[in-house]
Amino acid sequence: MLLSPIVAPVSLSVSIKAPRRLKRATRRSLGFDVKQFLDSTGLGRKVGTFDKKETVFAQGDPAKHVMYIQDGGVKLTVVNETGREAVVAILGPGDFFGEGCLGGQHICMATAATIAPTTVLVIEKSEMIRVLHEEHEFSDRFIAYMLARNIRVEEDLIDQLFNSSEKRLARTLLLLARYGAPGDPQKSLPKVSQETLAEMIGTTRSRVNFFMNKFRKLGFIHYNSRKIHIDNSLLSVVLHD
Repeated sequence: MLLSPIVAPVSLSVSIKAPRRLKRATRRSLGFDVKQFLDSTGLGRKVGTFDKKETVFAQGDPAKHVMYIQDGGVKLTVVNETGREAVVAILGPGDFFGEGCLGGQHICMATAATIAPTTVLVIEKSEMIRVLHEEHEFSDRFIAYMLARNIRVEEDLIDQLFNSSEKRLARTLLLLARYGAPGDPQKSLPKVSQETLAEMIGTTRSRVNFFMNKFRKLGFIHYNSRKIHIDNSLLSVVLHD
């Protein structure tokens, strides 16, 4: 009679290195919280706090970071060769700036200065690129933001070319108050100087002062030394032919 050989069980301990793609898929499957990412510090990102009228970065500085405003406000200005300054934009909570570094800009094309005490998330270029590539929820939000801002730039140009300074001022105040943004728009904004508003809409400070007083008398706005409170009725100025 033939006896079958007894084969002792062999315990194999094999270390299998998971493919990088699988690791990334596993990490994404755990869920990526965009809000938590933008509200917290971590690898490649830190929070910076700035006082009112403090420079975040200056025109000509190396472009290495993307900024996200958590609280406060930032004014972007550009100075030409003759020293003339123009206000490019005023940004608030939820806005990105400094994203030009992602498109190959090596120096900052504008100066970013705060208009109120401000908190920003400073994201290193390499970390921003990584998250955009790996986290679709984040990249979708960022792309949607950039598209919306491009639309606003076009609307700003049309507004500058065809509308009166009164309508341009009303529209600018509504945009600063986040009118039409998802969620509940803020009803007030940090006090912006009339000189800055004049630069933004392409008119004189005296004209801005005249229209601000008119808006206040009509109940469209209310302001004190720190805040400008915006009423939705200000929209009637923009819609009026």
